[in-house]
Amino acid sequence: MIQVRYSTAPTSAETATTAALRDTFLVQDLFVAGEVHGTYTHEDRMVIGGAVPSTGQLDLPAWTEVLGTETHLEARELGIINVGGAGHVLVDGEKFELEHLDGLFVGRGSEVSFAGADAAFYFVSAGAHATYPAQQLTHSEVEPVALGSADSANERHLFRYAWGQDLRTSVLQFGVTVISNGSVWNTFPPHLHARRTEIYCYVDLDEEDRVFHFMGQPGSTRHLVMRNREAVISPPWSIHAGAGTGSYAFIWAMAGENNCYTDLTPVAVEDL
Repeated sequence: MIQVRYSTAPTSAETATTAALRDTFLVQDLFVAGEVHGTYTHEDRMVIGGAVPSTGQLDLPAWTEVLGTETHLEARELGIINVGGAGHVLVDGEKFELEHLDGLFVGRGSEVSFAGADAAFYFVSAGAHATYPAQQLTHSEVEPVALGSADSANERHLFRYAWGQDLRTSVLQFGVTVISNGSVWNTFPPHLHARRTEIYCYVDLDEEDRVFHFMGQPGSTRHLVMRNREAVISPPWSIHAGAGTGSYAFIWAMAGENNCYTDLTPVAVEDL
């Protein structure tokens, strides 16, 4: 099952009802036992999805009616992060074991399958102009970047899996940011990516907790109230920041003109 979301103008968010805002940018129900669900966005033509193998094995769908190719990765590259328990991914028959928050990059042209009774795989694909080899990205082995402070309630650790250095990709970037205990804010102060789309998937929230995700142009921001394992599409004209009611992490993924991690425009708090 795959949904399609179309590109949007900044004014559409500023004047949208809450229901319209959620229908356009919020992605729900990605993780269904025994199934693969996805959403294709015309914002930089990214695909996001969830695969929950349960007791079987699931193949990465081609979704030919949307992608126009015989296989999903015929002209794309893929980033995967396990948001559940232990599982494994098969890439052209090679087995990669992934624990919670472990990642995997898969290059153009590969065949991918998911397995693991307790696993839940989040994935993002983007168009690729070259082929690079698969690489496992073990969460415990990635050196995090410490950001923010407890005083401003935005202390967090940024785990860069694919970010334009070390691991070669065409355009795809992705990783995980873990919010420290006692902090609530992520990516704050916010910024803009004029040449890239970014997608967040909020994970590791308790059932009763929520994240208030802020988006829109500076000076006319809107917000979405989000639950565990829900994603949000952030177009190039939109800021992205959020605050949670409890501990959480978020998976960030970007694609667009380049894979230069520092290609961003900071937005001062007084300009919001």
